[in-house]
Amino acid sequence: MEKENCCGGGCGYELKIGRPAPDFEAEIYHEDDTKKVKLSDYKGKWVILFFYPADFTFVCPTELLDMATHYKAFTECNAEVLSVSTDTVFVHKAWHDNSPTISKIEFPMAADPTGEICKAFGTYIKEEGLSYRASFVIDPDGIIKAYEMHDNSIGRSAKELLRKLKAAIYVKENGGEVCPANWSPGGDTLTPGLDLVGKI
Repeated sequence: MEKENCCGGGCGYELKIGRPAPDFEAEIYHEDDTKKVKLSDYKGKWVILFFYPADFTFVCPTELLDMATHYKAFTECNAEVLSVSTDTVFVHKAWHDNSPTISKIEFPMAADPTGEICKAFGTYIKEEGLSYRASFVIDPDGIIKAYEMHDNSIGRSAKELLRKLKAAIYVKENGGEVCPANWSPGGDTLTPGLDLVGKI
């Protein structure tokens, strides 16, 4: 882990919307193989970091199946999905090989057995050695545009995460416009200015 990109370790890095995401290197399980990647390898693409507590659990496979079902829609937005847990790549493979649900996953599954990535993104639960459920939307320049974090008893919605991604893409491509509540592609946007004050 690059020292200047860490947080929570006294290095002074603060995770914020609009700031670069901490770079990291991780081993991934993908397409029945393992390899090391860096977050910075994905520069030029949108990235969804999808943190979850652990393999071979209960809510996690329902979330990952939801993401797998929507994976094509994410890739059509020039986005890559990286799921992250504190399991090893060998546990990822065992889960992928044995679970009919997880076998449907086509996106890379990153391993963070030391918890360093989770710590960098503020999702690590020290007492349990696990991650909170958290999702980060990172733009092609490596900038954090959105994130959410849940209690581990609350599952997330891939559809809503995809909507947020599409809104972030629209705003990036259409400077000066903003997306109101529940916006979806084709919906009305707003252009902030004095002429709108008090009229919404």
